[in-house]
Amino acid sequence: MDYDVLIVGGGMVGATLACALGGSPLRVAVLERGEPDHAWPRTEYDIRVSALTRASTRIFEAVGAWEGMEARRVSPYRAMHVWDATGSGTIHFDANELGEANLGHIVENSVILGALRERMAQLDNVELISPAEVVSLERESDAARLLLAGGRRLEAALVVGADGLHSRVREAAGITTTGWAYDQHALTASVRTSKPHEEACWQRFAPDGPLAFLPLPEPNLSSIVWTTSPEHARVLSEIEPSAFLDELQQAFGDRLGRMEAVGQRGVCPLALQHADAYCAERVVLVGNAAHAIHPLAGQGLNLGILDAAALAEVLIDAARSHGDIGARPVLRRYERWRKGDNVAVTAAMDGFKRLFGSQLAPVRWARNFGLRLTDATGPVKQTLIRRAMGLSGDLPRIARSVASR
Repeated sequence: MDYDVLIVGGGMVGATLACALGGSPLRVAVLERGEPDHAWPRTEYDIRVSALTRASTRIFEAVGAWEGMEARRVSPYRAMHVWDATGSGTIHFDANELGEANLGHIVENSVILGALRERMAQLDNVELISPAEVVSLERESDAARLLLAGGRRLEAALVVGADGLHSRVREAAGITTTGWAYDQHALTASVRTSKPHEEACWQRFAPDGPLAFLPLPEPNLSSIVWTTSPEHARVLSEIEPSAFLDELQQAFGDRLGRMEAVGQRGVCPLALQHADAYCAERVVLVGNAAHAIHPLAGQGLNLGILDAAALAEVLIDAARSHGDIGARPVLRRYERWRKGDNVAVTAAMDGFKRLFGSQLAPVRWARNFGLRLTDATGPVKQTLIRRAMGLSGDLPRIARSVASR
């Protein structure tokens, strides 16, 4: 065989899996269609950022990529302020209440991927093949084979689909999905405000969708994620900056003072999708190839990073016991581990989306009452935030604190 593991998709989840397999007995190749620009330093901020949980940062630390992210730029957030725009419901989370240094980090996607690619290049058992476009997948009882554009053929014990929402690996393996498109798009941009963000995330829920301000390293600069109708998102992306800032001020209010400047704007459609199976013969799925969720709580990438860490642990354990890493029983261990948690989070995010989108008076009353009650109930609130931070649950070894590994 050419390799033990072929990872199709060199994005953040695929690259994390490759790094987690670094130093193992497995020969790994990562196939990526294009080669993004990871040149550093950059003056402009990426319009796409991720809210990394503590579990994700521990994984990045363990695989040797976090140092590269910190050397570029990361922004810790130490508090979260959430409120309902249609009532008095509000909830506040603070790292000090948990005895933690922070609740997580806001990191540009280009920073995450650049540091992971940098780490991949240092690993003797990992090879990046780029550009590489998969044309077909063939599977037999003992191996999987990929045909690439240009005629090159690669054989491995296992093919990993880390190729996103429209996964060609998933399609070729005959794995079906369940889901639907939301009648919402997310607009992202960097916005400068007259008041500092205080290293806090600020999120307002309105009937048309949530609007979040996520802190960037500069004290008065935030990355926004504005979820709204497709038509409104299109208008917001095309109007003049001054008009956009006026709309943003009206939607968010003055908690961060005046909206002073906005950078490049981008829009993407939102959808829920979940693979009906995470594995098939000689194939396994991770990240958005397996599940895509509403971004209102910023959990999507974190679930994918946990997928990568869990799959790496399962594969390394199998290899060290001289097992077949592409065998269905091995892959089913990963599926049983991750699928239940991912389904639960997906359902919860869909439920929150529908709960905060309802204008029925009883529902509005219930959600505002629920926010106030949860905020006043310390143990419940701490349980919720610790779970969201990745400090509890059935975590992979490298996602746990050093003391509990």
